[in-house]
Amino acid sequence: MTTGVRAPVTAPPAPNASGRPRHPVRAELLRGFAPWSGLAALLSVGGLMVSKAAQWQGSWPETMSNLHLTAAVLAVPLALAAGAWQGGRERRTRMGELRASMPRGPLAQFLVCALPVALWVTAGYALAAAGSLLASLPYTSAGHPLPLVLLGDALTVGACALLGHVAGRTVPWRLAAPVLALGGYVLVGLALTADSAVRFVGPAGGFPLGSSRVPVWWQPLVFALWGSGLALTAVLAHAARRRATALVPLAAALAAAGVLVQSGDSMWQRDPLIQRQVCDDSAPRVCVSAAYPGMLPEVSDALSGLMGRLDGVQNLPVRFEDLPGRPHGDEAELPDLTPLGWGVVRGELTDPRQYAWEAARKLVRDDCPTLKAQDARIGRTDEAVLRWLAPNPLWEQIHSAEARGDKQRRAAYRADEAALDHLEAMSPETRRAWLSRYFATARDCAPDPKEVPSL
Repeated sequence: MTTGVRAPVTAPPAPNASGRPRHPVRAELLRGFAPWSGLAALLSVGGLMVSKAAQWQGSWPETMSNLHLTAAVLAVPLALAAGAWQGGRERRTRMGELRASMPRGPLAQFLVCALPVALWVTAGYALAAAGSLLASLPYTSAGHPLPLVLLGDALTVGACALLGHVAGRTVPWRLAAPVLALGGYVLVGLALTADSAVRFVGPAGGFPLGSSRVPVWWQPLVFALWGSGLALTAVLAHAARRRATALVPLAAALAAAGVLVQSGDSMWQRDPLIQRQVCDDSAPRVCVSAAYPGMLPEVSDALSGLMGRLDGVQNLPVRFEDLPGRPHGDEAELPDLTPLGWGVVRGELTDPRQYAWEAARKLVRDDCPTLKAQDARIGRTDEAVLRWLAPNPLWEQIHSAEARGDKQRRAAYRADEAALDHLEAMSPETRRAWLSRYFATARDCAPDPKEVPSL
């Protein structure tokens, strides 16, 4: 006996030009919410990178660090939200019964809905990353990108989209997507500021900021295994016919997490280029980090006026350097070229005069404030030499403001100007001889006052 109720019949997918039926994933990839999620990832990641371009263009480690953190801060929460919104679509459109009547299994149906969003969000991040690398290429002069970091980040973004899809299917709440995105963003912030080992398994993976450290080659892959293993565990536990299979990716994820936690800070090493220098053939020699060899002509040009005034002077350092740590006794320290976005933007010094003034300041007892406060004569002499070596309009404006102070400050200002006038009035030969005697004690914080020449 029949009830007269016919079972729902679904039409087969429309055939393509070759006569074969189109795969349902194709329709999900080309229409609906998935392409928009990829566009959102592209615009959000790309927009943030563009807004901070001055801080990473010209350095591969800085570019990779910013891309990685942008993926953690923006792409991961966006992927979670996009996956959750797509996952809740069947409930919103009341297609659950129709899906249940289809011949495909639950896992196949899940993947048909979930994979397009995961692929589009991953593609959006990948396009933004590729554009950032191309934008940094014209301004870099050493090093190379880290493709494994980009691969690990892309896999993590896709995995988060799958996790979000599981959450969207499981939680019957329209606000699940924005709440999940907010939760992902908060999780990133907590992991970045944590002092414990939890930061190594957080969305940012404990990635260090700055250009002085780079991850070992396997770190991005292990981190991607951790996130992908969690996502696959959730997918299999939710949609697989044999849910016990979820234990396999779960074991892999836990093993990856154990490696990350146990390795800790040893997963990053100092960039070997930071430990080397490239130098010009001037005297004293000007040396910059081998991480920025293209900056050497720019720095040498900025210091050309200073080097010209030191021509023929004795007792100078043998070189200017900018290696990490304090310079040796026969070296002078150059101003740091990093972080990018301040003194250096897109391979150029933003203020060459200020850079030359900071370099000259390292020659005149820059780290001896106590001596200068106790002996006004030595402090005045150092100041006059600095102003003559590297005139700085901004510093001159600040210094001239003392002329409008009280009686004591006006007297000090007149004495400073008299010392500078005396140095400028010397003949070149006399000035070179005087500067040679001066630089014999210029970096000594406890000199014999009788050996420091006066002006």
